[in-house]
Amino acid sequence: MLFNDKILKNESPWGSNPGGKRGGDNNGSGQRRPPNIDDLIRKAQGSIGRIFPGGKNSNKPIFIGLIVLVVLWALSGLYRVLPDEQGVVLRFGKFIKTTQPGLNYHIPFPIEKVLTPKVTKVNRIDVGFRSASDTGRSSGVGDVSEESLMLTGDENIVDIDYSVFWVIKDAGKFLFNIQSPLETVKAASETAMREVIAKSRIQSILTEGRSKIENEVQEITQGILDEYGSGIQITQVQTQKADPPDQVIDAFRDVQAARADRERSKNEAEAYANDVIPRARGEAEKILQQAEAYKKEVVAKAEGEASRFLAIYNEYKDAKQVTQERMYLETMEKVLADIDKVIIDKNSGSGVVPYLPLPEIKKKAQTQ
Repeated sequence: MLFNDKILKNESPWGSNPGGKRGGDNNGSGQRRPPNIDDLIRKAQGSIGRIFPGGKNSNKPIFIGLIVLVVLWALSGLYRVLPDEQGVVLRFGKFIKTTQPGLNYHIPFPIEKVLTPKVTKVNRIDVGFRSASDTGRSSGVGDVSEESLMLTGDENIVDIDYSVFWVIKDAGKFLFNIQSPLETVKAASETAMREVIAKSRIQSILTEGRSKIENEVQEITQGILDEYGSGIQITQVQTQKADPPDQVIDAFRDVQAARADRERSKNEAEAYANDVIPRARGEAEKILQQAEAYKKEVVAKAEGEASRFLAIYNEYKDAKQVTQERMYLETMEKVLADIDKVIIDKNSGSGVVPYLPLPEIKKKAQTQ
């Protein structure tokens, strides 16, 4: 070898140094000689042989084994993210990126590692009460008054229990931006609930206003968590109970019963008014229509009588004698219509009184 020939000739393979000095070991003449590469290789082989017994004949299997180990180490970076998970890649403990469900790759341990938290699991936090599973009891619900008692907008106190449901929206932010996710969600939701209750009236809280309160609390809580960069999504806020405090609940129920009685009486009065008033209006309209019809009838009859009188009067002016006689006869006809009549002719002779039995003649005519 050229390298070894130079060493035998006491020459440096890197050339002469200025000043006549050479690298390597001291050869007794004040110059240093470089280390022998073959000796270094033999020492390395000896060290490997001590670790993997077998001597020179085992060098090839050793290198193959090393290659296999390297390949296995590289393949250990493959990982799978399930459909309900998100992959969080850490490089020397520092968050790098998130990966979606499927087969992914990262630099193997100890450079990078992966966390796969469940992101579709719906988590639940109870505020104002603890269920049996949380308290360790076999049954029942434990009340936490320091969380559930809140002051309303009309200066009443309400005892409200509710549950918050949430999922992980961004696994990286969830794992590294907040230290205690459960306590953070609970504190944010309690802050939001107290804010909404402080603006609401107790009657609305106990009756029809619950859905509106739940929506407002969810919106405010989500805003707080987004401001923290928590990576949490609030899916629902559900009110479990909303009552006055136990100390005054009996009195409050009496007040509620009185209000219910008042509303019932008011509704009954309105129903009676809705029944009577239209009926009275109908009767009044009927009377008005009858009066209008009677007025038209009387006026029409009077106008007819006046027209008749004027017609008779005009005839009377033209023929007074005839008109008088006709009026007399018509009047007598009306007066004597239903009276039995006997006609005697006073101008006849004095011996025999002529007699015309009109009623008998009329009866005979009717019988025939």
